Amino acid sequence: MAKRILVAVFSKSGNTRRIADHIHESVGGTIFEIQSEVPYPNDYNAIVEQAKKEIRAGHKPALKTKVDNIEAYDTVFVGSPNWWSTIAPPVATFLSEYDLLGKTVVPFCTHGGGGAGRIFTDIAALCPQATVLNGLEVYGDGGGNAKATISQWLHKIGVGKVI
Repeated sequence: MAKRILVAVFSKSGNTRRIADHIHESVGGTIFEIQSEVPYPNDYNAIVEQAKKEIRAGHKPALKTKVDNIEAYDTVFVGSPNWWSTIAPPVATFLSEYDLLGKTVVPFCTHGGGGAGRIFTDIAALCPQATVLNGLEVYGDGGGNAKATISQWLHKIGVGKVI
């Protein structure tokens, strides 16, 4: 039986969404945009300050979007930009709102030079009853090598074929 795949992504600048689109193109399934009920500001410095405050406070903002039937999926890819060495608060909300018991969770992140930080361990902590595979970290939007990098990673973790 084919795996039912959800690619859930939060992206403010578009980099993480680009990586999610490449993953979706490779593995299929459903792509789902994680959106906070109250949008983040467009000004970079304002986003940085808001994110810092939310992360320090452990704030999990309400989400505008919902997955209708999470039970329908076996594998959930979860994408976030690196915000202060962890996941964006809407991703924390997403992971906290759904029962991922028995599912395979596949994290991925984009960053501007800070690497994955604690993103993969923080995702694993928010879904302790799921199997969490090794994540992918991508600088910026991955550039011209993005598709090849994603393909190699998917093959390495046993989820896709090398293109």
